[in-house]
Order: sequence, then structure tokens, then C-alpha cells
Amino acid sequence: MNVLDKILENKRDEIKRRKSLVPSFLLQNSPNYSRKKYSLKDSLKVSSCGIIAEFKRKSPSRGFIQEKASADVVIPSYVRAGAAACSVLTDTSFFGGSCDDLMMARECADIPLLRKDFIIDSYQVEEAAAWGADAILLIAAALEYGCCRELVACAHELGLEVLLEVHGSTELDYLFSGIDVVGVNNRDLGSFVTDVNISFELAREIPEDFVKISESGITSMQVVKELRKVGYNGFLIGERFMKEADPAVALGEFLRDEN
Repeated sequence: MNVLDKILENKRDEIKRRKSLVPSFLLQNSPNYSRKKYSLKDSLKVSSCGIIAEFKRKSPSRGFIQEKASADVVIPSYVRAGAAACSVLTDTSFFGGSCDDLMMARECADIPLLRKDFIIDSYQVEEAAAWGADAILLIAAALEYGCCRELVACAHELGLEVLLEVHGSTELDYLFSGIDVVGVNNRDLGSFVTDVNISFELAREIPEDFVKISESGITSMQVVKELRKVGYNGFLIGERFMKEADPAVALGEFLRDEN
């Protein structure tokens, strides 16, 4: 069983528990559930930097990165530093996140927020809306094609956009007009090995009409510049910033390197 399989097995059990504790009707009564959402897609189109700055305490490959980090401190600092959007990990077992992180982020951010998790059930889409997300991550490697389309439809019904994550050419079969943003993950979720060349290799295979971003392993502005040349609109960066004492300062310094 690889890392992704372990995460998904745990996620299925987690969803069962959460459904029993918080029924859908309670999620639907949340003030955030029907709020007007910010557009991740539009933000990436007009942003001068395209950075989706991520809030992440730990990862399966690195363990804790910033165990004591607080979303209500990091997220508004990211906003002030110039992030186009923010990504918030809500998986607890493997990434140290929680629903509270996303809800706190919503209270102090006026830019698009992505719920980053292993979403495999429509209940999680409802959670995302209730917790204040503007977009959700769907991972092709974690979903059957039919399920993916159903989750996209569910997200759009709730006003949420969808970032579809792919890692290889075969997963490009999941692309259809309902996908708002395509993300190429440079990290293999089976082995957690990272290679940014994946983004360069897939760039020419993704139709030009899709807004596309590169995820994971982006360590310098020079890499960002090279990715822009092959058509990427956005860049999801987490560990590069979160490993520093002040993630927002790290983001600011990263952006200054562009000049």
C-alpha cells in the first residue's frame, strides 16, 4: 500500500465519522454555505504573481514543518505580502490541518481560498462551502472519472470552483469543460518523490483554454519564470514558505526576486 492508498483508506473512515457528528443539514445552515465566492480562476488570470500560498503544518514526507503555525496569523500575512490566493490543508492525520484553519482563514482573507484535502465524497464539498472555501481540490489519482464529474457538478451547484490535479499524461483524460483550473502536481502521491520537470513535460499536452498551475517543488522565482514561458498562470507553493520562521516574509522575499 503506497502513501496515497493509506491516506484514502483513512479518509473513508474519517468521512463516516464526520457525517455522523455533523449531518449535512447543519453544514447547510452555516453562514458561509451560500456566500458569494471569490473566483480562483479569475484571480490567477489577472494576478501579476500567480502565487497560491499554502498553509501547511506537516506532510507525510517531511513530518512537522511548523507544528505551532496558526492560520489566523499566516493567512492575513500572506494576503498582505501579495498572494493571489491561499491554499489551506484541512487533512488532520497526515498534514496537521483542520476545519478550524479554513474557517479562521476565511475570517481574515478577502482573496480566494482553496480547500486542499483528499476529496472523494460530496459531503466534503458541502464541508468546504460551510467552512468558507471558494474552490476545492480534486485529485485525479484518487477518483474514478465518473465520481470526479459528479463532484465537479456538486461543487458548481454550491458556487465553488474546482482545481483538478493531475500528475501524468493518462490523467489528462479527466479534463472536460467543467474544470475551472488544472493543476500539475510535481509530486508523485504514491511515492511522494518530487520532480518539477513533470510540469514542463505536461505543459504542451494541456489545452491552451485551461487556466493551469504548477504545484510542489517550486523553490525559486527562476523556476516560476520558466514555467510562465510554457503557459502556467499560477504556482502553488507551501513548504518553501512554511519552513521559514515567518512564511509571509519568505513569500515577500520570493516575489522580490522577480525584479
